[in-house]
Amino acid sequence: MNFGRLLRVSLGVTALALTASAFAATSVRLAHLELESDARYDETKLFFRGLAQPLGRPFAGAEVALREARFVGQAVGAEFALERVTGADAKALAAAIDKLNKEGVRYFLLDAPGAVVAEVAKAVRGRELLLFNVSAPDDALRQAQCQPNLLHTLPNDAMRMDALAQYLVSKKWRNVLMLEGPRPEDKLMADAFDRAAKRFGVKLVERRPFVLSNDPRQRDQGNVALLTAGSDHDAVFVADTDGEFARSVPYRTVRARPVVGSEGLAAAAWSWAWERHGAPQLNSRLEKHAGRKMADPDWAAWIAVKAVVEAVVRTQNAPFATVAKYLKGEEITLDGFKGNRLGFRPWDNQLRQPILLATHNAVIERAPIAGFLHPTNNLDTLGFDQRDSRCAF
Repeated sequence: MNFGRLLRVSLGVTALALTASAFAATSVRLAHLELESDARYDETKLFFRGLAQPLGRPFAGAEVALREARFVGQAVGAEFALERVTGADAKALAAAIDKLNKEGVRYFLLDAPGAVVAEVAKAVRGRELLLFNVSAPDDALRQAQCQPNLLHTLPNDAMRMDALAQYLVSKKWRNVLMLEGPRPEDKLMADAFDRAAKRFGVKLVERRPFVLSNDPRQRDQGNVALLTAGSDHDAVFVADTDGEFARSVPYRTVRARPVVGSEGLAAAAWSWAWERHGAPQLNSRLEKHAGRKMADPDWAAWIAVKAVVEAVVRTQNAPFATVAKYLKGEEITLDGFKGNRLGFRPWDNQLRQPILLATHNAVIERAPIAGFLHPTNNLDTLGFDQRDSRCAF
């Protein structure tokens, strides 16, 4: 296990008239945990920069958030520390959390696939700490596998697919052909879109499996023309979390139809092409720091750190229980540079947020789409509303 390097930067927030005497002269420590080997960050996949892939490890986003805080942190005399931790598997990460928690660390960013996140959260349940899931979109983590100490800053599959379904309805593209990949993650994405289609009145004309293989016997199962022939449709939805097949679908369909899902138009937490609400400045800071563009997990790690910073400052560096209650409560206001006040849903700890519908180089729309309303908060038209939640803390 490699506990990496320790980054110490000052705590900061904006527009807070607090004096240094309001803070205890102590360091508030955070840790960012990741797997030593994570297939999601394979360099071969990152090279193609598919809409379904991250662009790099999200630790860079956490670093940017800490650096943004420097100025005001110096003014109030408080300091944050961010530590990077790597482990071989869930057990190693849980052991690292146990060690750091005994040393006083209370806030952990977790960058790992859904199965690892679930195992780690279960292993450390009941401890005086909070985990922030910054890279696993699995709906199950917000439903049957939810944990009271696990918060999610990355939007889940249900949120992203609801955003796509809303957009398709707004364009009157209600008949959709689905192409589904063979990976378990592909099925999760396809099932989430199936749920969203039923919720908003989109019809799946057919759900066809594809296989990307060099085996001549399976060649037809990867032929875009054959897969998109037959029943007429308004759009093609591709569930391909690997992205290798999806990138070959646009412009190869039998009919001239828009492609959505893993390619063409994707639903995302973030896009480097988002140009409103201060986004260009944030994108510039990440690109300068990491040498690449900002993607979903980077934003999720960035906002997780900002959430801790905001809660600690607003509670005047109170004991952990007070900070955690504020962070998860209705009063917190987080600016995610997406135009809405952000906060965590009390029924599943998912961060409410708009979803960006983007191509490779442009944001086409922001969901919730105009006209899709909710009795209390329109952001809850995306993902699991309280009445849909199967989470029981």
